[in-house]
Amino acid sequence: MQKLINGLLRFQNEGFSKYQDLFETLAGGQNPAALFITCSDSRVNPNLLTGSDPGDLFVLRTAGNIIPPYKNSLGGEAATIEYAVKVLQIPDIIICGHSQCGAMGGLLSPESVDDLHAVKAYLEHAQSCLANLDEKHSHLEDPGERLARTVEENVLVQLENIQTHPSVADAIGRGDLKLHGWVYQFETGEVSAYNADKNDFIPF
Repeated sequence: MQKLINGLLRFQNEGFSKYQDLFETLAGGQNPAALFITCSDSRVNPNLLTGSDPGDLFVLRTAGNIIPPYKNSLGGEAATIEYAVKVLQIPDIIICGHSQCGAMGGLLSPESVDDLHAVKAYLEHAQSCLANLDEKHSHLEDPGERLARTVEENVLVQLENIQTHPSVADAIGRGDLKLHGWVYQFETGEVSAYNADKNDFIPF
């Protein structure tokens, strides 16, 4: 905790002045370029990853970057998405998975989350990616490779889930919104984006 307090004091005494003009401008309202949906994992920093400033990203973080289908959840995820699309009129949504994802590890090894009842229930919204994994990558035996492919399949499943949200479906139908699937390898800095034409994740 002391590390966080020290960082806060440094920001107030030294760092804030760098952004003061920007924050004064943002006091009049926000106009973010994208809704960035990613995992709650502490190793993922959306602003660091994208080189973005305060005001550039509207960020939603959930376990395993999971977005429950609209009919199953009218909680924080649905409210954040609806506000981003209908009020802020964000033109792009990025769903970004990452390497070594603990949530996807729990999906592959369900016994590891037997005592985590909320986590186990939440992972149900990613369950279909296991069937996709078996269909596309049944030959993989290496646990690390299976986890990496599960992370990718989960991004694709969540791209499907988010389209069940009426605000998203309507905006896509009007041509006002685009969806993007990314996977971030935090240990190397590499980011891959899903390419529908090649049906694969391609490094930037």
